[in-house]
Amino acid sequence: MSFFSFGQSAEIDVVLNDAETRKKVEHKTEDGKKDKYFLFYDGETVSGKVNVTLKNPGKRLEHYGIKIEFVGQIELYYDRGNHHEFVSLVKDLARPGEITQSQSFDFEFTHVEKPYESYTGQNVKLRYFLRATVVRRLNDITKEMDIVVHTLSTYPELNSSIKMEVGIEDCLHIEFEYNKSKYHLKDVIVGKIYFLLVRIKIKHMEIDIIKRETTGTGPSVYHENDTIAKYEIMDGAPVRGESIPIRLFLAGYDLTPTMRDINKKFSVRYYLNLVLIDEEERRYFKQQEITLWRKGDVVRKSMSHQAAIASQRFEGSAASESALEQAAKEESG
Repeated sequence: MSFFSFGQSAEIDVVLNDAETRKKVEHKTEDGKKDKYFLFYDGETVSGKVNVTLKNPGKRLEHYGIKIEFVGQIELYYDRGNHHEFVSLVKDLARPGEITQSQSFDFEFTHVEKPYESYTGQNVKLRYFLRATVVRRLNDITKEMDIVVHTLSTYPELNSSIKMEVGIEDCLHIEFEYNKSKYHLKDVIVGKIYFLLVRIKIKHMEIDIIKRETTGTGPSVYHENDTIAKYEIMDGAPVRGESIPIRLFLAGYDLTPTMRDINKKFSVRYYLNLVLIDEEERRYFKQQEITLWRKGDVVRKSMSHQAAIASQRFEGSAASESALEQAAKEESG
């Protein structure tokens, strides 16, 4: 028996209305492992039930109200005491009183705005969750349920190729070209490297995908660089006039969309890093930023009508929607 009623006399459970049919996706947790969570999009309704189960049937539970919240928040790991909430919605489920038997309470958050993608990084976490609370005099009874949000994008209207030169005067001159500068998360980076002048002995060449997470502002800015992929282009010495093709498939890597200045708290950017190593182990490299985005039409079949509306709103107009579908047909064709 709990002393002075400090033990919880009831349990709370949160159940979504469409839990049987809603898609689940893997998402990285803070400890680096992956768990599965229900997937939502911007503009979708979040609804379900809060079940309050009494541990001792027949014994009444006094409370000061029962509520459920939908929260979107950013937590910076170096400032854990402060949670920066960018979405905060509350529904009161019951007025202060008492419960004499287990009860269920319906809730619905209609067409909820979810402006950012869920993200767990080195120094920051952006999460969405439902929190049900039975307010007590001494110790509240709470239950949180995390969900994952994906942001959908459309085909970029402008997607120019990247052409760059790397040179060391009178020693090395190469040009490299990538087919575009914006890639969806399942895309293929196609490119070519041309050797115009080679007077140093290159023994190895690779392309790295670097993820750079930036948190904080002003003097307290933190940069975390993480090498997501290493792709060996060449082993051995090239000669002048040689060209080497590149095909780098992104689908196999743990990537997120590019995130720029999210709620003025953090950014996530991606770079292609071309690395050359000569026989004396000297390294030469050139870095170029690329933009990554989540392709909307991959999930369009399983999306609810609400998510389709939100996606269309994000894309800007019905015209861009039809352009998206047309581009998808051309690509599959």
